[in-house]
Amino acid sequence: MEERTITVTTKAGITRIALNRPEVMNALNAAMRHDLTAALRDLPEETRCVVLTGTGRAFCSGQDLGDATAGLDAERILREEYEPMLAAMTEAPVPIIAAVNGAAAGAGANLALAADVVIATESASFVQAFSRIGLIPDAGGTFIIPRAVGTARAMGMMLFAEPLSAGQAAEWGLIWEAVPDAEFAAQVERRAAVLASGPTRSFLAIRKALREAAGQGMSEQLALEARLQGEMVRTADFAEGVAAFLQKRPARFSGC
Repeated sequence: MEERTITVTTKAGITRIALNRPEVMNALNAAMRHDLTAALRDLPEETRCVVLTGTGRAFCSGQDLGDATAGLDAERILREEYEPMLAAMTEAPVPIIAAVNGAAAGAGANLALAADVVIATESASFVQAFSRIGLIPDAGGTFIIPRAVGTARAMGMMLFAEPLSAGQAAEWGLIWEAVPDAEFAAQVERRAAVLASGPTRSFLAIRKALREAAGQGMSEQLALEARLQGEMVRTADFAEGVAAFLQKRPARFSGC
């Protein structure tokens, strides 16, 4: 029987994708990378927010070291399997919340950090475990982490390969928030509902502006802001937002 590496459900505009190999702490094998990439590339039409989480006690333990396709073929796997998966994350047409329900290690940590918003249980942890087996961080870790927390903290995380608690990750600005375990599911639901009912095109433009900012000077970024804002003021959501403000009522965004 073929392994079901992820599960996908959609309700009220929220598509939930759960990594589904709990027996190996949701370690990434070739099938999971393919399935996750495909799911993100072919989201249901009604999707306005994605929640990515793990099944069982972990979010994702990283590369499955028992995967027969791994090993010395690492460069090919990173270029042909990890890069498309991470591109599908960053290019998704709707915001992605990584709901980190437990340990996120190695490539699993960096998969979570590639999301737009990371919400973790207080009992969760993030670890750049690569140096423990003589590797370097991959799956975007050397790009994402120093930009979020600075080179000094990124270097310590990667050289010492020690777990970083969710609380510390939130204090450092690596993730959005750490939530008490008992409140985690409800908080993720609340956050996802806000995004699913919000101005989808505005969210997409915000994500684009922030992602491009790191590689641009001020004048280039101001030009990008002006172009994107010019597009936003012509949307139905902008018209609805203004009307709702003037009428002193909640906005009913359509995502258009």
